[in-house]
Amino acid sequence: MKNGRIAGTGSYVPETIWKNEDLEKMVETSDAWIRERTGIGARHIAGEETVAQMAVKAARRALENAGICSTELDLILVGTSSSESIFPNTACLVQDEIGAFRAACLDVSAACTGFLAVYELGQLYIRSGKAKNVLLIGADALSRLADWHDRGTCILFGDGAGAIVLTAEEQETKACERSIRWRKGVSLTCEKGTYLQMDGRAVFQFALSRVPEVIREVLAEADMAVEEIDAFILHQANSRIIDGVAKRLKAPKEKFPRNIEAYGNTCAASIPILLDEWNRSGRAQKGQRIVLSGFGAGLIWGAAYLEW
Repeated sequence: MKNGRIAGTGSYVPETIWKNEDLEKMVETSDAWIRERTGIGARHIAGEETVAQMAVKAARRALENAGICSTELDLILVGTSSSESIFPNTACLVQDEIGAFRAACLDVSAACTGFLAVYELGQLYIRSGKAKNVLLIGADALSRLADWHDRGTCILFGDGAGAIVLTAEEQETKACERSIRWRKGVSLTCEKGTYLQMDGRAVFQFALSRVPEVIREVLAEADMAVEEIDAFILHQANSRIIDGVAKRLKAPKEKFPRNIEAYGNTCAASIPILLDEWNRSGRAQKGQRIVLSGFGAGLIWGAAYLEW
């Protein structure tokens, strides 16, 4: 059976950095208060850069890393909830910029679970035989949706984009995903023309409950145990959530890499940015068993098991 192998990774974050000390001048908060509650020390802010422009830069780096030409792509999938353009969608804008004119293009709006959604879709296209090379991107600029007078939300979010290239490959090992779940909720919402609204406590409790649950489900499907996993790449929403998931899974924190201190919550971009760092730092090794898990607004959550 053919599955999609990660052939290359790429990421991009804007040059402008707002540290916690910068936010002290904007809203009643402090570096110590933010770090204690979230683990965040800084975030990158897009300024005039569009979501599509960030996505293009991450995509080019992923293609270069994979050694694949844009004309070899069959499909471009972008997870985003903050694109400036309603249509053409972000995937089409990426296609045009990188010259991937053979590729079909589709955006998916699933908030912080957006990258998991496009990852599952990309795998399904490959398994069906309809695609061989798939470009997956998570890109968001939630700084534009945050109320910078609301210290409960504005401290959390940063901007960026991450991308991977999936290439069809015959695999004896099992790669699987738990389909994206949805539960009606008002804990984290954002309507057009408004700022995002969040009940932090409710989101925290939701993540601690649902993320370990869906990880166990995907591992059961893959016939794997928690102890056999080399790394859990979780959405970077809050360092305390990551610690809580590790505790509930009875897994060492060292297996949960994180970069939230430097980037904050980059929504759909957080998992692919972390994957790119994992890859380029040399920590990614062939055969490693990895779990991905995303969770956020909707409420939406999901997980995937793969071997590098």
